[in-house]
Amino acid sequence: MNCPDNMLDLKHSLAEKYLKNAEDYRLVLITLGNIICGIGESLQDGYEQIAPTVWVHKSAEIAKTAFIGERVIIGAGTKVRHCAFIRGNAIIGDGCVVGNSTEIKNSVLFDGVQTPHFNYIGDSILGYRAHLGAGAITSNVRSDKGIIKAGNAETDDVYSFKKLGALVGDFSEIGCNAVLNPGCVVGKNSIVYPLSSVRGVVPSDSIYKNERTIVKRVER
Repeated sequence: MNCPDNMLDLKHSLAEKYLKNAEDYRLVLITLGNIICGIGESLQDGYEQIAPTVWVHKSAEIAKTAFIGERVIIGAGTKVRHCAFIRGNAIIGDGCVVGNSTEIKNSVLFDGVQTPHFNYIGDSILGYRAHLGAGAITSNVRSDKGIIKAGNAETDDVYSFKKLGALVGDFSEIGCNAVLNPGCVVGKNSIVYPLSSVRGVVPSDSIYKNERTIVKRVER
């Protein structure tokens, strides 16, 4: 897999077994709708089925103005705020925040993910306690509408996607109004500066200042 090792703690997602068995985590996104229905039918422990393919934990807080489409799971203690737009095909873990005017489509949010203000998350996977600053988005379509390649360029394990957003590791911080371009990867515990346009792979434990300046993150 063309991404940093151990960037996701899979136990923090209901999709754990599917991610674990995938040759590349992002391949799960291709059949995410079917995966959600399979998981939903086996959910217990406080989940309610509020529509034919929508399961929401009783402790989740859903604003009356929020929209929830088909094939959605929302975990315990998660807050879905005013005018959030969950279009469909979304697994949103425990203790997450989906904020004002945030849109989510065909994505997996691990436990503790925060997308609190004006974010777009499409065809993406956000790891445990990842955080998107206000206005940060995952771009999931190339400007030329071309095919997005993902996988390991040094082997034959390269996959083609028409739509593919970002893979963001656990504890990573994405700054305000940053754009994660199609197919990019941000490793675990990394920081992306505000207003950045990120392509390719950002290693784990890094600070992305711009495409020429990626430095090691040092804990203080």
